[in-house]
Amino acid sequence: MIIRVVDAFTDRPFAGNPAGVLLLDAFPEDAWMQSVAREVNHAETAFAHPLPEGGPADWALRWFTPATEVDLCGHATLATAHVLHRTGALDGSVRFATRSGVLVAEPQADGSLTLDFPTAPLTAEPVPDAVVEALGVRPLSVHDTGAAVGDLLVELADERAVRELAPDLPALSRVSRRGVIATARAADPTAGYDFVSRCFFPNVGVDEDPVTGSAHTALAPFWAARLGRDELTGLQASARTGLVRVALRGGRTLLTGHAVTVVEGELYA
Repeated sequence: MIIRVVDAFTDRPFAGNPAGVLLLDAFPEDAWMQSVAREVNHAETAFAHPLPEGGPADWALRWFTPATEVDLCGHATLATAHVLHRTGALDGSVRFATRSGVLVAEPQADGSLTLDFPTAPLTAEPVPDAVVEALGVRPLSVHDTGAAVGDLLVELADERAVRELAPDLPALSRVSRRGVIATARAADPTAGYDFVSRCFFPNVGVDEDPVTGSAHTALAPFWAARLGRDELTGLQASARTGLVRVALRGGRTLLTGHAVTVVEGELYA
C-alpha cells in the first residue's frame, strides 16, 4: 500500500502543511485509520477511495489527526487532490464526499489547486477573560466560527502580536471546541499578503497547525469585510509558513494553493 506525504499550501518541500495521503479501495476500520494517522503524526492524514460513476461525488474522503477524526480539513484535501492529479488517477476537477458535504478541487493553469469550501459563519462575542488569560494578550475582537470549523477567531492588534504569540495551550483547550485562530492585518501591504494568522488546536492533538485551509473559510469573510475586497491572500505565520489565496463566492469560499509530494513509500501495516 502506497503512503505519501504532501506539503500543502506551498510550492517547495519542507514548508506549508504536511499531510499523509492514502488512496484505498474502501475505508478500513476506523481504529486502523486512527493508528495510521498517529504513526504519521502530522496534523492530518487523509484517506480516500473512489466512488461509483454517476453519483454526486467522485471520491470519498476522511481526515484524521493523531488524536481524532475531524469534520473539515483544507490542507489534506488539497494534498489528496494533488496526489490524484500527480498519479494520473484524475484529470480535471474532483468532487469529494466528506463529513462537510461535497467539496470540489479544481486544477489551475499555474499548477495550483482551488478548493470550494463552505464559508464559516462568524458571530461576534464579548472577549472572554479565559481567552485573555490563555493568550497572554487582549484581542481587539472575538468571533465564533460555527459548528463546522469549531474555533474562536481572535483579532490581535498587529502582525507582530500574532507572530510573537505564545499561548498557554492547556488553558486554550478550554475556550473552544477545536481551538483558536489568531489573526491581524499585514504590517506591509506590499509584502504579498493581506493578513496573517496562526492556528492552535490542542483539542484535536495539534498544538499549532502550520497552514490551515479550514480556518481561512472564517478568515476570508472576516478580512473581506474589513478590507473591502472579496479576493485576498493570507500568510499563516507558523514556523513552516504557507500562503492561501481566498475568494468569497456567496456562501462558499475558494481556497487556492500549491502542493508538493515529499515522501512516497510502502505502508506494511
